[in-house]
Amino acid sequence: MHQVTAAETPTPAVRGFWQLARGFWARGGPPLSRMFSVALLLIVVLGLAASYGMNVWYRVIFDALQSRESGTVLSLSLLYLPLLAGSVLVSVMQLCLRMSMQRRWRAWLNQRLLDRWLRDGRCYQLDLAGGAHRNPECRIADDARIATEAPVDLAIGLTTAVLSAATFIVVLWTVGGAVTFEIAGAAVTVPGFLVVAAAIYAVLASGTMFLIGRRLIAVSEHKNQAEAEYRYGLTRLRDNAEGVALLGGEGEERRGAEKSFHAVFRAWRDVCHQSMRTTVVSQTSGYIAPILPIILCAPKFLDGALTLGEVMQAASAFVLVQSALNWMVDNYPRLAEWVASARRVAALDVSLAALTRADATPAGRIERGDHPHVALRLRDVSVLREDGSALVAGAELAVMPGEKLLLTGAAGTGKSTLVRALAGAWPWGRGRIEVRAGAKLLVLPQRPYLPAGSLRRVVSYPDAGDRHSAGEIAAALHKVDLGHLATRLDEEAPGDRTLSGGEKQRLAFARVFLLRPDIVVLDEATAALDLVSQERLMKRLLHELRDATVLSVGHRPELAAFHHRIVTLVPGARGATLASDLRHRPEPGRTGRPREAVRSAGDPCLLPPHGLPRRRDAFEPAALQG
Repeated sequence: MHQVTAAETPTPAVRGFWQLARGFWARGGPPLSRMFSVALLLIVVLGLAASYGMNVWYRVIFDALQSRESGTVLSLSLLYLPLLAGSVLVSVMQLCLRMSMQRRWRAWLNQRLLDRWLRDGRCYQLDLAGGAHRNPECRIADDARIATEAPVDLAIGLTTAVLSAATFIVVLWTVGGAVTFEIAGAAVTVPGFLVVAAAIYAVLASGTMFLIGRRLIAVSEHKNQAEAEYRYGLTRLRDNAEGVALLGGEGEERRGAEKSFHAVFRAWRDVCHQSMRTTVVSQTSGYIAPILPIILCAPKFLDGALTLGEVMQAASAFVLVQSALNWMVDNYPRLAEWVASARRVAALDVSLAALTRADATPAGRIERGDHPHVALRLRDVSVLREDGSALVAGAELAVMPGEKLLLTGAAGTGKSTLVRALAGAWPWGRGRIEVRAGAKLLVLPQRPYLPAGSLRRVVSYPDAGDRHSAGEIAAALHKVDLGHLATRLDEEAPGDRTLSGGEKQRLAFARVFLLRPDIVVLDEATAALDLVSQERLMKRLLHELRDATVLSVGHRPELAAFHHRIVTLVPGARGATLASDLRHRPEPGRTGRPREAVRSAGDPCLLPPHGLPRRRDAFEPAALQG
């Protein structure tokens, strides 16, 4: 089997995420995305103007307090109200635009990932292929959310930090001026000493944060993976609760859940240790930043070179500049979490892209195509295992329209895997599978899938629930002896856990009667039914869909009566082969026993004999001929 491995694809990183996600702003992306970006930039500039207005207001009011100018203090107090209202309005507008962009970007990325994951059996194939893409459902639901929320927040914060630094460095330079001090008897003058102090302080804080928190990204990614594994285990336990309860396996499941949670516990412990270290740096920086400029300006204030208002303005500007220069320090934990989630989303996209590329490469893949006349045709088809060995080797088979064929063989010979290959869910192998052009194929597995939702949706699946009328669905339920459910079509119940295995298989047959496909593949689809129910359903199927092609996989000898060809898979050293092909021609009064071999055992080319009748009655199984 072709595997998607790390050796074939580059290590997913932040660059890989951007290659995926930047399409939101590219040509062909949502038109509102660029409008939101421009509007957010304008809002950031307005917010910066409001911050500058507040900074000037601090200087003026403290100067008025120092001069004891009561009238000025009163007027400035009243002026604070419109400044406050403007600042709040800008903040609210920024919040609205930011969350709208995050929501739309996540929806765009979610749709892209779902399109690639839920296409051509990728959701099934991904679990069989190797690679760094475990728990794709968590990557789509949680990591994609973090990966689209955090960049918008970080981009707004970084833009604000850059513009704030540029604006308030000028304020610091102008207000603080130069400072002169003596070193070894020589006078040294430092122009813009508050700017220099802010830069030195930011470099020290940022360097300390990088040194202490360098492992935060790795432990965050490990924590996300541990959480995903734990959630997946609990979901799987819930989906299989009946089997666990019947076997009394609660104790073993609890031990498994506790073991998985212990991995989560250790991962959170590592995150806690790293977060404690980064918190020491960020909190220390937060406490020192407002005090440091006041201490630095104190000598000039005491000398009368600075007024109280200028000291407070410088202190406010210093905090804003220091916050801008220390933007990485304050946002390092959020940045680490984003990088971890972006890597996980990129890893999923890389694996899905590798599957897509593999489909375009004939080597190691089963080709698929249309046939103008034959319902199903296998041309030298080999189905490969994960290690590359053949499970089924060199299969040659042709099934005519309306023909009923039974595929048998010992357990483990690859019958169900061959069915997956016919449906296109298992592409790994060699050869070519052809399906009649325009034919609709429906596979009924041994364990039918019942989607969440109403019974109407369950029976209509994979069509939409509103595709068929209530009368059509009720008629299909009556045909499979489930007419008592016809009054509960819009009732939502956990049918996957409340219905028996036989009832689930009956619902699967109801889908066949409702959807009326051209080709029906039954993979042990009656294994949970008793023989009487099996006979009733099979007769109903052959009567209702006389023109449909039916390919059944099963072990029960009673199934032979409903097919006129029986093909056997025989295990071999190089994979199972189609070793016999029997034509069912019952004697008068007898059913269910193949009598004549159309192809001798061991013949690799199992095609219908020359001159095989094409009339519908020629394909009448023995069970209906009597």
